[in-house]
Amino acid sequence: MQGRQTLKKPAAGNVGERMARSRNTGTPGNTDHQTQPAAPPKDEAANAPRSRTGAIDRVLQILDGLQHANRPMTAYEIAQTAGAPASTMYTIINDLVDKSLLTRAADGTIWFGPRLYRYGLTYAHSLDYLAIAAEEMQRLSADVEETVQICGREDGMMIVLQMAEGPGHFRVTSRVGSRVPINWAASGRLLVGHLDDGEREDFFRRYGQPSPTGLAETRPDVLSRIAQESFAARFALQIGESEASVACLASPVCNVGGECVITISIVMPENKAKQGIDRYSAAVRDAAARIEDRLGWRAGA
Repeated sequence: MQGRQTLKKPAAGNVGERMARSRNTGTPGNTDHQTQPAAPPKDEAANAPRSRTGAIDRVLQILDGLQHANRPMTAYEIAQTAGAPASTMYTIINDLVDKSLLTRAADGTIWFGPRLYRYGLTYAHSLDYLAIAAEEMQRLSADVEETVQICGREDGMMIVLQMAEGPGHFRVTSRVGSRVPINWAASGRLLVGHLDDGEREDFFRRYGQPSPTGLAETRPDVLSRIAQESFAARFALQIGESEASVACLASPVCNVGGECVITISIVMPENKAKQGIDRYSAAVRDAAARIEDRLGWRAGA
């Protein structure tokens, strides 16, 4: 009959196999657990965005490495600098080259690509204060016939944002995009001059570094005091601290909140700076004030 056929006794060998499987798994009698696939990890969904973020981090390591080196590098050098697997970096670099974010020279070295330059131009054009600062930079350079720079802060570094070279033979090693530790430069001290006493001292303790000339101040408390005094005077001077026989005279450009956003500075030979300190300090202060006036950042502007 149909009912009796469904109750057919399984073969002894099959029962033995089932018992063996039960002993191996610790699951008494029930074999359904043996055929079900393993459940996916609970954080499987979280792994996807983490992987994407990792790729972005690798891209930033490549770009930051090139900026820090300030020269073209081989893919192997970039990987070594980032401490990343070479195969991973090669793949990412090839993708970035294909998309014109990086370029590869005939010798195989890697550098920033034209697409990054276009992005940078678009960003710069959106910043009115840099456009106005550039005009005043050119005006100041023509007035004093010296190299003038616009500088900003990037973490613990001072970065040259714009530069107008003077007409003479004097040339400075820092170019647009150059970065130096913030305690080496007159502009660097001004860029943190608006911070509270504790913040300034903590900042210099974290980021201060000895300079190649050995003349840069590194004591956090002293740097904090100098930064405060320079900011209050709207003028900072450094001579030979980052580069021998080179002087920098800087003035802060502050927003309506009193924060130093950028600086404008004259970079010139040490002997000329000492001989004309009054003239040059007044000129750089006036240039900073004009930028603030044009942006409506000065009181009563």
